[in-house]
Amino acid sequence: MDVVLGIDFGGTKIALAVCDLDGRCLRDHLLPTCPGDGADTVLARGIAAGQALLTPLETGSRLAAVGVSTIGIPLENGVDLAPAIAGWEKIALARSVEEAFGAPVKVATDVKAAATAEARWGALAGYDPAIYLNLGTGLGAAIVVDGRVLKGAHGAAGEIGYNLVDPTHVGLEICARPTLEDTVSGMGLATSGSRVLGRTVSAGQVFHAARVDPELDAVVNTLLASLGPHLVNLVIAVDPARVAVGGGMTRSWERLQGPLEHALKSGVPFPPELVVAAYPFDAPLVGALALGAEAAGASLPHGVRLLASEP
Repeated sequence: MDVVLGIDFGGTKIALAVCDLDGRCLRDHLLPTCPGDGADTVLARGIAAGQALLTPLETGSRLAAVGVSTIGIPLENGVDLAPAIAGWEKIALARSVEEAFGAPVKVATDVKAAATAEARWGALAGYDPAIYLNLGTGLGAAIVVDGRVLKGAHGAAGEIGYNLVDPTHVGLEICARPTLEDTVSGMGLATSGSRVLGRTVSAGQVFHAARVDPELDAVVNTLLASLGPHLVNLVIAVDPARVAVGGGMTRSWERLQGPLEHALKSGVPFPPELVVAAYPFDAPLVGALALGAEAAGASLPHGVRLLASEP
C-alpha cells in the first residue's frame, strides 16, 4: 500500500498525518513548534514525528511521497518571510525532508496549501474566483482562479500581512515599518491583550475574556476595524464569488462574522458570500497531503478527513 506523509510547519504547532492514496487517514499527530528553539531543532522535531508516524504502519506499506506546508515562502535554499522561527530562512526545506525520508517532496506556503484544500474539497469548491483568508498566528490570504491557487511571480501572492497600515509608511523598507500582521493576527491580538492585562495571554483567551471585559472587547474591535478595510480592498480587486475564512481565530467565528460581513456589504460593489472554511484548523495539513499525492503522481479523490482534528 502506497502512503503519503503530510507535514505542516506552523508558527505555534507542527501537524502531521499519513494517508493512503484514496484519502483514508491512517494516523495523525500534533505537537508544539516551540519556535524559540531555532530552525534546526524545529525541523528535526518535525522529521522525527513524521518518522514515528510511519514506523507502525503495516508491513508492505511504502512511503510514496511527502507534502510539506510551511509559514513563509519556501525557496530552494531557504524559507523567506518567516520571522516566527529563527533561522528558518536558512533551511532548504524540500531538500532536507527528501534526504530524511528518501521520497519525493513537494512544498508550499501554508496559506496556499490551505486554499488548495478548500478549493478542491472544501468551502471554495465550485466558486470562481475565490479568496481564502487565514486568521491564525499570522495573517495571509490566497486567491483561487479557475480552481488553482495564484502563486505570484515570487510565490508571495496574497501576503497581505505585509500591507501598509499608514500612508506615511510609503517608501519605508519593510523592516523599518510596522506591518498589518503585527496587530491583525493571533500573535498581534495576544500582544495587545497581554499589554492591557499586564500578563501573558493567548489570542483565544483574549476573545473569551472580551465577552465580559470592556477593555479587551475594545482590543478585539480595534483588530476587526483594522482588518475590515484591507479585506474590502482585496475583495474589490479580485471580485470573488466567495470568501472562506480559516485559522485558529475562527474558533471565535461568532465574534468575527458580523463585523467582517458588515465591512463587505457596505464597502464592496458586489459583496461575496462570507463563510467559515470547511477545514478551519486543518486546511494547511490537508493541503500538504494533497501536495504529497501530487508528488507521488496521484490525486486524493475526495480529500482527507483527519482522525484527530483540533477542537
